[in-house]
This record gives sequence, C-alpha cells and structure tokens, in this order.
Amino acid sequence: MAPEALPRLKGSTMKVTVCQLDPRARQLDQFLADLTRHVRDRASDFLLLPEMGFSDWLAADDVPDVARWNLAVAHHDRRIADLANLGARGAVGTRPIVNAQGSRRNQAYVWSEETGAAAALREKYYLPDEPGYWEHTWYDRGEKRFDVGRALGLRLGVLICTEMWFFEWARHYAASRVDLLCVPRATPHGSVDKWLAGGRAAAVCSGAYCLSSNLWAQPGDGPDLGGLGWVTDPEGTVLATTDAGTPFATVEIDLDFARQSKSTYPRYVPE
Repeated sequence: MAPEALPRLKGSTMKVTVCQLDPRARQLDQFLADLTRHVRDRASDFLLLPEMGFSDWLAADDVPDVARWNLAVAHHDRRIADLANLGARGAVGTRPIVNAQGSRRNQAYVWSEETGAAAALREKYYLPDEPGYWEHTWYDRGEKRFDVGRALGLRLGVLICTEMWFFEWARHYAASRVDLLCVPRATPHGSVDKWLAGGRAAAVCSGAYCLSSNLWAQPGDGPDLGGLGWVTDPEGTVLATTDAGTPFATVEIDLDFARQSKSTYPRYVPE
C-alpha cells in the first residue's frame, strides 16, 4: 500500500525532491514510475532531475555519433513533454539540443505547471573531456551566461555538474538572490564524497538551498555513474541524500531562511 500523501504546506515552506536515475532504456521506465509514486505520495512541489537524464550517457564513449545524439534529443523531448505526469509543480533538468547553427549543446531547462512547457535557461559552459566524460568531444560549450530561472515564485540558479567547482558563480547567484542552487550531475562512484563536500560549500557561497541529482548505474554494469543526490541548507547542513537503496529524497525547506541568508556571513562580504 502506498504511504498516505502528505499535505502541501503554505507560506514560505516548500517540498523539494532530488533523485538518482539509471538513464539506460531498460532501467529508466521503472525508475521514473517509482519516482512518480514518490513525488505524488509526498506531494512534492519541485523536482530536480539529473544531467541529461532521459537517455544513455553518451559521453561515456570518446567517439561522438550524430545519430545517437539526435536519438537522445528525441528521447528527452518525449520525456520532457510528459513532465506533468511526474507529479511535481516545477522541475529543472538538462537536455541535449542542436541549435539553429547545428551546434550540439547541453541545455538547462525550467519546467512548471504554470506554463506547461520547458523553457531554455542556459547552456553548459565548463566542459570536461576525460575517460567516461568526453563531453567537450561530444558537444560545444554554451555562452558564458549564468542566468536566473523562475518557477513557482522561486529564483533558481543552475550550475551543471563541473560548473559547481567554479565557486565564483555560486557567489554570482548569491548576488542574484536565488532561492535554490540546482546542480544536475553525471559523476562517478569514486568521487561522491568530494561532490557532496563541494555542494555544501556551494550552498554556503550562494546562501541558497543546494540541490543535486545524479545519474546512477550499478558498479561494473555500464557507465561509471555514481548517484548520490543531496539537499543542503544555506549553511551547508545536509538535509537529505540518496543512495542505491533510497534513490529519491524529499524534504521541506524554508525559503525565508534562504532569503535571509543573503545578508549573513559570508554572503554579505563585498567582492
């Protein structure tokens, strides 16, 4: 029997969900069905999805394939068109695109029930290129823009995976007064502790709740995708994490805390 749905809270509180997903076709449908049950049972408002989470992790290979990229674009388009059925009122993720000039990019999007559409926010700028993560080989960097997204009355900053380590942009998002700093990822098993440490630091730099969702595959079975999603508060306190046995996590956050944090240490210190 499914657990009783929790009520949506009013005022400055909101429920947010992070996850780890196996993006491979034979696994993804079940993960998304389970995620939908989780989101609906907990009446979550906002969902963060992993980096390019609706198709195979293409950058595991060092030889780019246009046909595979285009297929991934189609898979993402189909899943994103169905985001309303996951149960949240708003969501952030990233998707592969081909722009008007024929350039392949990794684009962050913001979806909300208010608009019913996924709006482009920005494109990944800092691209790794190494075994398992041949991103600069597969696609081009976007413009060096770190725009603020909006949904559900929230101000949203997005740092796509590697971009989290460039902490000047967390500071930029503090100045932009974001409520949530979203970090969709595709990162390996061996570095999950390092990533969580970085996420805590990014939360402190931004004065925002830091949310991260990651891709995941069983060790030794497919790409090296390590999972571990998290939610931390603006002081870097870890509120929730995911793991193989608990791939989804939902917590209630206080947006007033994030908004007040912009005026406290170290955020108030001028550049």
